[in-house]
Amino acid sequence: MRVVVVGATGNVGTSLVRALAADDGVTSIVGVARRLPGWRIDRTDWRQADVATADLTRIFDGADAVVHLAWLFQPTRDPATTWRANVLGSMRVFRAAAEAGVPALVHASSVGAYSPGPDDRAVDESWPTHGWPGAAYGREKAYVERVLDVFEHDHPGIRVVRMRPGFIFQRAAATEQRRLFGGPFVPGWLIKEGRIPFVPDIPGLRLQALHAEDAAEAYRLAVTKEVRGAFNLAAAPVLDPPDLAKLLGTRTVPVPPAVARTVMSAAWHLRLLPAAPGLLDLVLRAPIMKTDRARDVLGWTPRHPSWEAVRELFEGLHDGAGMDTAPLAPDGGPVGRVKELAAGVGGTSGV
Repeated sequence: MRVVVVGATGNVGTSLVRALAADDGVTSIVGVARRLPGWRIDRTDWRQADVATADLTRIFDGADAVVHLAWLFQPTRDPATTWRANVLGSMRVFRAAAEAGVPALVHASSVGAYSPGPDDRAVDESWPTHGWPGAAYGREKAYVERVLDVFEHDHPGIRVVRMRPGFIFQRAAATEQRRLFGGPFVPGWLIKEGRIPFVPDIPGLRLQALHAEDAAEAYRLAVTKEVRGAFNLAAAPVLDPPDLAKLLGTRTVPVPPAVARTVMSAAWHLRLLPAAPGLLDLVLRAPIMKTDRARDVLGWTPRHPSWEAVRELFEGLHDGAGMDTAPLAPDGGPVGRVKELAAGVGGTSGV
């Protein structure tokens, strides 16, 4: 197989390229990224391209599958920019895949695409995907789901797979996630067992997490198996604030959702935090997902428990971990943090 991975230098992309390179049935990989990496891996060629402007049809020509992972989380202060990259960019990817005659398209959706869910049960892939309108991330993920509805109707011969993972972590992506969501004021030395004074216990806060290696394996299976439709991806157990406090060796302190949102909103407006306050609302309203279909149809079972993925995140934050790609660049120390500040907290697309 010849597989094109769009957004191949990020958290899931790097892990997926590794997984595909280890698969004897995959003979050629094309990694597409806005900025070419220093990282190299067997059977992989790199193409520098922006999904918003590049001739993607030419890049996709001859591919047996296209995996679309590219997504712009920042700038949260300019939703028109993220809409152009994420929604219009995704539409260009899908259109190019059809024009190039690619037989399989695998798209990275998210738990964030789901409408608010019930508190007393988990939901399967039939739960509505209208997102949470108060967060750009949820709006954009939900809109792309509607775009895919039309695409599948218009191109029944193309096998379309939608992956809906929970929170994906690994050590190498910790600094990227700190830049995107925590910003330059999060001290790495503090993220260590026994150093954080408390974890806010916000009612309704529950996380379904998985390791990037497990997410990549699910994508590899979606590429190589004749499957269609949506798949929820998450590892057990579901994590809550007491679980996070245990991992960090600290205690919990009750914090009402309204107080948490007020603090987050103030920090965002003061440019102390890159993550927009609507993200907290989205997380608190996200449903807990069933993953039975991924197990039964895709044949996927995560090897890492959710707490292990989160522990890697904490360790990577403490150590400033990363790798030789632009999105996953390691912590640059004081100089790097000053550059983040100069670029505008939450006001630019990344490093």
